[in-house]
This record gives sequence, structure tokens and C-alpha cells, in this order.
Amino acid sequence: MQPEAVVRSERPFSGRLIRVRVDTVRLADGSERQREVVEHPGAVGILPVLNDGALVLVRQYRHAVGRTLLEIPAGTREPGEDAEACAHRELAEETGYRAGELRELVRFYVSPGWADEELIVYLADDLEPGSAHPAEDERLSLVEVRPEEVGRLIRQGQIADSKTIVALLAYLGLPLGQLWAG
Repeated sequence: MQPEAVVRSERPFSGRLIRVRVDTVRLADGSERQREVVEHPGAVGILPVLNDGALVLVRQYRHAVGRTLLEIPAGTREPGEDAEACAHRELAEETGYRAGELRELVRFYVSPGWADEELIVYLADDLEPGSAHPAEDERLSLVEVRPEEVGRLIRQGQIADSKTIVALLAYLGLPLGQLWAG
């Protein structure tokens, strides 16, 4: 596939977290179309695994969807921040845990049809407990989940965000169909 040639670009919105870019592009047939792109600095997710195999998730209210979800700890990268450093920072902030080891589990584009955000998920183990210090606007509670509970929590809609589902599928090595079985 040929890349689309950008004819012109505008930025109608620039906020604290995202910027919106509207590109006019030329397609291979010569026609022009508009592409709306949400620019995001990138993010990390962390799947903390305790020595007994339990997974540490955070429960938090998400305004955009109007409900509380169970999620892996995660956060946006600061300008120039290394992804692994961000993962260590976010893990400590949201859970209090410090990882003895972080390993990249999976990386993916959150929604490449309209956003450039890449999310890198790390597996965190050899955890040392500590005190959490979430951001001022974050209200989090920690929840330990057994791996065998994951399918039920997804079916019930308690785990419903893409980063958490992708991280759990990558870690547990489960095909989607198995999550919906019995």
C-alpha cells in the first residue's frame, strides 16, 4: 500500500494530554480526503504479578465511559521519558509496588484509525510493596485477581478496556474463545 501524501495539516485543538490534527491527504487516485488524528505522547501499562500468581489491578472511575473499571496500572509518558522509566514510575504511583524486574509483554496501537498512541505493556514481577501516591485527580483501589477469574471478569464487563484485555491475553496466552467458555 502506498502512503497517503499530506497536502496540508491543521491543529484545531491542543490540550494537556492530546492534540488534534486534521490532515488533507492525496490518495493514489489523485482525490483528496481529510484524516482526523489524535496525537498522543504514548503510554505504558503494567501487569504486576505477585509471588503467588495473583494479578494486581486497579479499580477506578473513568469519566469518558461513565463507569468504574478494573484495569492494569497505566499512564502517559512525559515528554522525552523512556517507556520503561515511565512504567516504573506509574507502577509505584498507582500501586506502591516496586518491580525487581520489568519485561516488555506487548506493544500495540490503541486505535490506529484515528490516533497515533502506542501503548507498551510491561510484565512486572519480583515486587516489593510500598506506599502508593497516585495523581491528585486519581481515585484508585487495588484489587488482586486470580488468573482463573479473568474470563468471568471480562464477561461481566468489569474488565472492559482494551489495554487490560490485551495485556491479560498476552500474559495468559488464552484464545478469546476460551475467555467466554463456561
